[in-house]
Amino acid sequence: MDRLIGNFQIPAGSLTVFFIAIMITLGFNDRVIMPLMKKREGRPCFTHLQKMAIGLVLATFGMRAAQCARKRLAVAKANGGLNPLPIRVFFLLPQFLLVGYGNAFMPTGQLDFFITESPTGVKTMRTGLFLGTLSFGFFFSSLRVWIVNKVTGGKNGGWLAKTINQGRLDCFYGLLTILVVGEFEI
Repeated sequence: MDRLIGNFQIPAGSLTVFFIAIMITLGFNDRVIMPLMKKREGRPCFTHLQKMAIGLVLATFGMRAAQCARKRLAVAKANGGLNPLPIRVFFLLPQFLLVGYGNAFMPTGQLDFFITESPTGVKTMRTGLFLGTLSFGFFFSSLRVWIVNKVTGGKNGGWLAKTINQGRLDCFYGLLTILVVGEFEI
């Protein structure tokens, strides 16, 4: 994708800087939304479970990455793999912001849950429990990538091919969307 801003080229690995939406959302939520809702309703506006649900909903909408990947792949095929593609990198910005907003709610809701709902005997372990769930999440994420590579790997490398224009990243994001929606059932 075209990553130029004037003469400066944004490094591809630094696009996650747009997850700054987490800090913006947390600050806005704590300083504006929560006080307004508390004043209006007389209680905090979101329970920890509601925060987790909001995070999942935003993460689901953030999986519009599947549509972005499909569009990028179509442009790559139409342009014969021209590098860089005639798509601005800011095309990805909405999904980074949505996932960032979701991450502002989901982990804070989980931490609130562990702090307020844990039995007295495990109060000292609550942060460890929270970090343990994150660790297991990262582990299973790596496992999911390995499984997808094994199941979809073909002569072109499957969904997560070494060359992005030969893979089907849109299918992988579609799978992630299904898994996030499935979390509502659990």
